[in-house]
Amino acid sequence: MKRTFIVYYSVLLFLVFFAIEQPVFADGPPPPPPGGERGAGGNQVPGGGAPIGDGILLLGQMAVGYGIMRLVYQRRKEAEAKKKATF
Repeated sequence: MKRTFIVYYSVLLFLVFFAIEQPVFADGPPPPPPGGERGAGGNQVPGGGAPIGDGILLLGQMAVGYGIMRLVYQRRKEAEAKKKATF
């Protein structure tokens, strides 16, 4: 009796899951984005084709600064550990 209940419950749960899931797959594709400036139509790249050179330079500078900060912190920590080990 208990086994049949588990089987029926599992099948019911399976069917309910797929009954709820089906409307999600029935959606159509999203509409294309609106046209850009000066009569540009069709799909545009995100950001409108803005250059990213300055952002990459800033990202690189921040990464180098972070790496230097971590290196200094690690060397200080090692120096303190060595100092404590000698006493």
